[in-house]
Amino acid sequence: MKILIVNTYDIQGGAARAAYRLHNSLLNKGVNSKMLVQSKKTGDSTVFCPSSKMQKIAVKIRSSIDQLPVKFYDERTETLFSPSIVPSSNIIKRINEINPDIVHLHWINAGMIRIEDLSKINSPIVWSLHDMYPFTGGCHYDDNCGRFKNNCGNCKVLKSKNNNDISRKIWKRKRKVLDNISNLTIIGLSRWMENQAKKSSLFHSLNVINLPNGIDTNVFKPHSKDFSRNLWNLPKDKKLILFGAMDATSDPRKGYNELLESLNMLNINDTEIIIFGNSKINISQNIRFKTHYLGNLIDDISLVSLYCSVDVMVVPSLQENLSNVIMESLSCGTPVVGFDIGGNSDMIEHKKNGYLANPLDSSDLARGIEWILNFENYDNLLNYSRKKILNEFDDSLVSENYLNLYKQVLKNFNK
Repeated sequence: MKILIVNTYDIQGGAARAAYRLHNSLLNKGVNSKMLVQSKKTGDSTVFCPSSKMQKIAVKIRSSIDQLPVKFYDERTETLFSPSIVPSSNIIKRINEINPDIVHLHWINAGMIRIEDLSKINSPIVWSLHDMYPFTGGCHYDDNCGRFKNNCGNCKVLKSKNNNDISRKIWKRKRKVLDNISNLTIIGLSRWMENQAKKSSLFHSLNVINLPNGIDTNVFKPHSKDFSRNLWNLPKDKKLILFGAMDATSDPRKGYNELLESLNMLNINDTEIIIFGNSKINISQNIRFKTHYLGNLIDDISLVSLYCSVDVMVVPSLQENLSNVIMESLSCGTPVVGFDIGGNSDMIEHKKNGYLANPLDSSDLARGIEWILNFENYDNLLNYSRKKILNEFDDSLVSENYLNLYKQVLKNFNK
């Protein structure tokens, strides 16, 4: 079986890391898996990308061109919005030249694949939903507006008052394309995303299932806390709270403001904060605890040692699919506090391996942090955190489920 995994990046960003993990897990099972990306950071020979000088130059400007229509909406929010207008004939040509049995799409934005070009892919398509973009009028998260259930327009993300705005036009483009694709299977990585897709006007009649990302539990595993703190030169006599994500402090959806509110409510001493995902110079708010800013981290070794250094991971996202950070932290035995939103409850079991706070309630988030840090049987939280991931998200188990799905898709395609 030949599988082609398609994602804009190979390891940059959460979707890329998840897609690359699946790719490697399939290879480990002896599957002929290849990965096609627009921008490559690894030296992996099984990952393909545009190679000529002109192609590389084109890649750098595709994302900028794709964003041009959005710039007409001066009051738009910071939520990512993708018009998907840049022709992608070279990418589609390469996909069809590889001629895989299954094309597994992941995050294909930043000018990688134009909506209309999806219908030109010859192989059956499996599409993993890393955010809401595939079934909305262009936003990657809808800020809880729910208009994707109809036909978009009056876009909340763009702060548009026009029924026939660009979100409505993109929705119509997607509707037209979907009418011409007969072999499409949709994967909601979390139960929440699966349900949102089923409620959407674009995907409600398609085959939508729930399959999570997996994680290499032989890499993301518990290590000595003292040794890990030595690596980062962190104090051994403090309780450490970790917060981090891509654009952790600059993307409002990541909940940094809610985190600040909760930290100011904490009634604990001898505590310090660690933040990764942004540099210190981008952060203007004051935190009353000593704070360590670690910048951007992408390599697994750094992340594992950091998760193992701390006492609790806080993920205060306002909308979230299936957070890599939560999965990674739990796999390393570090409990997680987050709001009870999106796919968080797929991984966090309340007061078993973390704390699910009332949605967007900063005071309950603070209570959750205190509960973890003061819990007498902390080792029980650590053990169950690890057990949860081993039983449900280990990459060997997850990739086997994907293989079964691929076989079923091929069986239906060849009928």
